[in-house]
Amino acid sequence: MRRPKISTNLAISADGKISSVSKRPSGWTSPQDHTRFLELRENADAILVGRGTLEADQMTMTAKGRSPLRCVISRTGRIDPKHPIFSTPGGEIHLLVTGPADPPTGFESTSPVIVHRMSLETFLETLADVYQVKSLHCEGGGELIRSLAEMDAIDEFHVTLAGHTIFGGEKAPTTTGIPRDFLPKSTGFEVGRFEARPEIGECFLTYRRKR
Repeated sequence: MRRPKISTNLAISADGKISSVSKRPSGWTSPQDHTRFLELRENADAILVGRGTLEADQMTMTAKGRSPLRCVISRTGRIDPKHPIFSTPGGEIHLLVTGPADPPTGFESTSPVIVHRMSLETFLETLADVYQVKSLHCEGGGELIRSLAEMDAIDEFHVTLAGHTIFGGEKAPTTTGIPRDFLPKSTGFEVGRFEARPEIGECFLTYRRKR
């Protein structure tokens, strides 16, 4: 499959969970983690996020000194037209609709949106072939990252291990969504970076896919 180089980034609790959209506490990781979060965007040609994460965090998906494409994936294409992404200057907004419903068009008068109706796999090929995207950075949520993992399309996996917090819960999502069946196959990664920050109770890690 032709695709960009793909990196992902998530923060996980001491018990391996990410905060869910409905239970997401505000600012639960450190300011240092937030700085790292923004730095990871700076080398990306495009940023990808799921609609639930976009709306829960009110993301504008901008990067300092750059204008990466802002890509949002949604089954229905229904996004609040008053969402700040549509009124914040930045890169082109690309909405990937994977479900059968026609997306609303109310946001188009606020900010141009390029709508794609295709699979995630085809969208990745389109980004590479049509928009010359060489590096794509995904910021969640877990279900989207699971979809990328099922395609073995993750090249770098950035994780903030926030040992100061435990979410718990049988249905609390992990980095690949709500626990269910195993992935089609196991994939191997190696540590590319490890930075322990005991003073804030966090570790910053980067894993690289072994191919």
